[in-house]
Amino acid sequence: MCGIYCSIAATGHHVDAEVFQALSQPLKSANGARGPDAQTSYTFRLPALRRNPSEGQARGTELQIEFFASELLLRGHTAVVQPHQKEGDVFCWNGEVFEGLDIGPEENDGAKLFARLRLDCTVDSVPGLLGNIEGPYAFVFYHSSSEKLYFARDPLGRRSLLLHRPSPSFPYLLLSSVSAGNHPAYQFEELSTESILCLDVGRMRQSNDVVKGFDGSLSIIPRRALAAKFAEISRVNTALPPKNLPSLDPFGCGACPEAWSDAVNELVAHLDRSVMLRVKDIPFQFGQGRKARVAVLFSGGIDSTMLAFLAHRHVPGDETIDLINVAFENPRKIQVQLGGKSDMLPKRERKRYRKVADGGTTSYLVPDRITGLQEVEELRKLCPGRTWNFVEVDVPYEESLAARSGVEAVMWPSRTVMDLSLAMALYFASRGVGRIRSSPSECYQPYTSHARVLLNGLGSDELLGGYGRHRTAFTARGWGGVIDELQLELDRIPTRNLGRDDRIISSHGKETRHPFLSLSVVSFLAGLPVYLKLDPRLDVGKGDKTLLRLAAHKLGLVEASARKKRAMQFGSHSARMEAGGSERRGELIIVSPVDL
Repeated sequence: MCGIYCSIAATGHHVDAEVFQALSQPLKSANGARGPDAQTSYTFRLPALRRNPSEGQARGTELQIEFFASELLLRGHTAVVQPHQKEGDVFCWNGEVFEGLDIGPEENDGAKLFARLRLDCTVDSVPGLLGNIEGPYAFVFYHSSSEKLYFARDPLGRRSLLLHRPSPSFPYLLLSSVSAGNHPAYQFEELSTESILCLDVGRMRQSNDVVKGFDGSLSIIPRRALAAKFAEISRVNTALPPKNLPSLDPFGCGACPEAWSDAVNELVAHLDRSVMLRVKDIPFQFGQGRKARVAVLFSGGIDSTMLAFLAHRHVPGDETIDLINVAFENPRKIQVQLGGKSDMLPKRERKRYRKVADGGTTSYLVPDRITGLQEVEELRKLCPGRTWNFVEVDVPYEESLAARSGVEAVMWPSRTVMDLSLAMALYFASRGVGRIRSSPSECYQPYTSHARVLLNGLGSDELLGGYGRHRTAFTARGWGGVIDELQLELDRIPTRNLGRDDRIISSHGKETRHPFLSLSVVSFLAGLPVYLKLDPRLDVGKGDKTLLRLAAHKLGLVEASARKKRAMQFGSHSARMEAGGSERRGELIIVSPVDL
């Protein structure tokens, strides 16, 4: 995990140097928080062109280009300083290569990619190389001899990269992993994942107008045009089930039904390999001993439980695995439980309500806490000898209010009410400050998770039909409607949550990894016939994500296999915190974003 930043600005009268420095410094600082192990910058200028030697008069624009990158050490034992530089070529890499390029435990994937890019850098070769690697990434690469700047995100958008296009008011280019909030001097947009972009910087500096020069020098290379294994997201299998497909309850017998047997085995194999690739070879942190290297964002639901169980297979047995479970003190929920008072509860009353005899707090017995406590016991029975740290992250209302402005700044340009609810939950979960105890009879001890790799179950609902809208689509349009809805889910993944989640979690110097969103797993699940993935004719808890439930049941996760879907913001009570009955729809824009 890294933070990357690149700026291209005209020198001289076009952009005030002090103003631009005041703009770029907060962005570099925000990117530095993503990679605390090493960080540096590299700046150079491209002079304006001249008409001819006799005239000596410059035309075009002199450009100053700055690259900044920070490094979070997750491979090897020595941080590799970025930006990578050689003979004028510059590479900023924020990603992980899990397939398609052999990377040894002590090798740096960014350095290896940089070497490959320098060997053969053309408008055709760069997209081809990237299309054959699997893993989350965002990058910026400057090729000096051609004066071209390439930049992109992976096809699923698992890593953030924001773009500010030059405009008449703000005539400079900015690329950054993260923003510093709603700043008046930039207009960030999330970079599209559909293409790889190439900016002809040499052509751009020929123009006296940076804005027109940028618009006329940018090439878009669509991923769909590439014949490469990991160039784009697979399409959903459109084959309809037989019209007389029987409605069978696959959980009604002991063994996995034959119709699903092969698909279950293949899902376990694909997901197991995906988890293995994401938890192996993570270095121990200096000074942290053998504390947990891997944590799971853990609700006790089927997705996070499957990841925890499979991580157990590949993390050495003498190491702990942290299961991070977040719960918010929600005044609105407390009001309902105390009789529906209409005014905000006084502080002293909230404190009184929180106190219970065993030293715990009923305010934090949210749905995800209850299922998490139940599920960790199932894991302990199935995995004897493994130490599972069930990390209870309790967030008082006052603390969530105090953190809100900072969370809004980091998640920008995402800015809906739902964005904030999810971002708050991820912010406190990834911070990992909470408490643990080995059993209900033991006393709590303060605990902070130092695991830098956080496994996240996002993607299973989209791929396997876990949302209520899949059942609605079946009711309205049959199996064809379900197939259409699953394709929409895949199409929306790159534009919905992942960039925002990456910005939030990485602000703590940690990295989220999504085993369900390996492009290999996505390809396998997209290619399966729809009736093997879900059956909306069955009850909730059976007909949604049927294949995953069968896989969990087969592995012994019987309780987890039957749990119903619950959105993170509702399971943790991070949503709708305003007391007094305030209702705000999730898609509404936050009306007072952070201004810096």
